[in-house]
Amino acid sequence: MHRRNFIQQSGSLLAGTVLAGNAIANDSFLPVAKKRVAMVGTGVRGLGMWGKPVLEEFGEVVEFVGLCDINPGRVQTGKKFLGVNCNTYTDFDKMMQETKPDALIVTTVDGTHHQFIIKGLQYGAEIITEKPLTIDEQKCQSILDAEEKAGKKIKVTFNYRYSPHRQKLYELLRSGTIGELTSVDFHWYLDIHHGADYFRRWHRLRKNSGSLLVHKATHHFDLLNWWVGSEPEEVFAFGKLDVYGKNSSFRSDKCRGCSYKDSCKFFWDITNDQQLVQLYVDNEKYDGYLRDGCVFREDIDIFDQMAVQIKYASKVQVSYSLTAFSPYEGYRIAFNGTKGRLEAWIKENQPWQESAYDEIQLTHSFGQREIIQVANNEGGHGGGDARLRKQIFKPDGQDPYRQAAGSRDGAMACLIGIAARNSIDSGKPVMIGDLTTLKPKAERPYGL
Repeated sequence: MHRRNFIQQSGSLLAGTVLAGNAIANDSFLPVAKKRVAMVGTGVRGLGMWGKPVLEEFGEVVEFVGLCDINPGRVQTGKKFLGVNCNTYTDFDKMMQETKPDALIVTTVDGTHHQFIIKGLQYGAEIITEKPLTIDEQKCQSILDAEEKAGKKIKVTFNYRYSPHRQKLYELLRSGTIGELTSVDFHWYLDIHHGADYFRRWHRLRKNSGSLLVHKATHHFDLLNWWVGSEPEEVFAFGKLDVYGKNSSFRSDKCRGCSYKDSCKFFWDITNDQQLVQLYVDNEKYDGYLRDGCVFREDIDIFDQMAVQIKYASKVQVSYSLTAFSPYEGYRIAFNGTKGRLEAWIKENQPWQESAYDEIQLTHSFGQREIIQVANNEGGHGGGDARLRKQIFKPDGQDPYRQAAGSRDGAMACLIGIAARNSIDSGKPVMIGDLTTLKPKAERPYGL
């Protein structure tokens, strides 16, 4: 390889990857050492977001040295799907001891994140974890303590920050075009396909997901923290279960073989997706996990309709809602400022309304209305997935929009959901500063 080309390609390699040698007499270089990565949790999220794409996009600087899952069949299926030669494990400690990875990707059930994050830190690995960071305040505190003790960093993968549309909102808010931000109206709609899917799977139980206020809404709360540029101080919420769970006169354990499939509008045939069959159905015998569970199971203890009020340390007020049984998918958001209003209605998973761009409406208090169009054709989550992976595995040292997220970002996002859930249970407002040792700041701190 020509020296100039090599320098151009290697200059933006991921943090922690170093050249195996310096320039020597003949002006050549030794090979680049790849980052050794292990993954725990080989479900669809792990394989589809952090497995296949990472190998395809960054295979020259990353290698998988171990895959771990509690289900021996699923981890073997995951290995075949990725096409890697690394060892597979059902014993996490054994994997960490034998492979000694530089980085650990955590994509397990939310309720177990803390176990693997803490152990991973103790084994000396950099942590890359899916959101939410964890599901309750006690686990959150244990993670923060472990990170401080280990001296290693935790990266939380908030891909929503990276989509062009949301980045543009961040820019407009920072430009002062609507003056000082005073309040935000944010309403998210999960449709009867996507929303129902959370009630089929492990997410239906609080002990696994912390409820959708933690598992799903953590995405949204992180966006709010990032956009507002402050940290949450006080939360009050309402929540209920209106459609799923006990809200049916009939039910089964799963869709396959259900005697009500002809009359149930939520019937879903998993056998139409061979990848899901191979990953989940073929491996049910090991742990009994049903990927196509009935959305009306009586053990469901999460909400499908939620409303949250948030007060920030900067005094910005937020009204947020999440509906998990909407006829359409997407969200509406509006930022109210002293000089105007910034708003958008983003439609997702609606083929009949697909467009090459998203629109943002800017209305000045004593002026004209502007429509700003932002291209949305960059791939998963509006282009956020690929941008996030690049920032993690091949960064260029630049982060002008402060999109990189560490443990404090992860904590502040999930703590809003935790506080909201606690508020619903108690009927009282919850102070974020009472949940962990983190004290909310009027200006959001930046840095991993």
